[in-house]
Amino acid sequence: MASGDDLRGLMRYWPHGVAVLTVEHDGQRMGVTVSSLVSLSLEPPLVGVALGVHAAAVELLRGSGTFAVSLLAAGQETVAQHFARGVPPIAHWHGIDTRESTTGSALLVAGAFGWLECRVAAEHEVGDHILFVGEVLSVERGTAAPALVYRDGGYASS
Repeated sequence: MASGDDLRGLMRYWPHGVAVLTVEHDGQRMGVTVSSLVSLSLEPPLVGVALGVHAAAVELLRGSGTFAVSLLAAGQETVAQHFARGVPPIAHWHGIDTRESTTGSALLVAGAFGWLECRVAAEHEVGDHILFVGEVLSVERGTAAPALVYRDGGYASS
């Protein structure tokens, strides 16, 4: 059987899009960089996003029941790095250009390639992650720039 290190060693070379999942609940706002976003279904429109079981956003997401995803555009590497670092709450949104969502689900990162607003339809514990299935409530295309992708420890554009 393959190890987690074996899987990581191969998958790091597989390019994947970079997004920021945002959630708001009980006066708390949080964003986290994700690369495990996948389209699951068109009828109904569903996406899946996986978060580590110990990620701070998990309980906020469970409490809120809604989330937004900003699919980052080329040139937004600093935004991806900001939310990947686990910035303390007091500085979490400092220097990040945002805008309100259309459904009120969570903040959106301005200048993104596109945005999804979702309602949590299901969650499944899968290994050391939780897969949240989101029913897509809103889809919006953003900047005409290429998407930001991550491969082999670095960022590029698609």
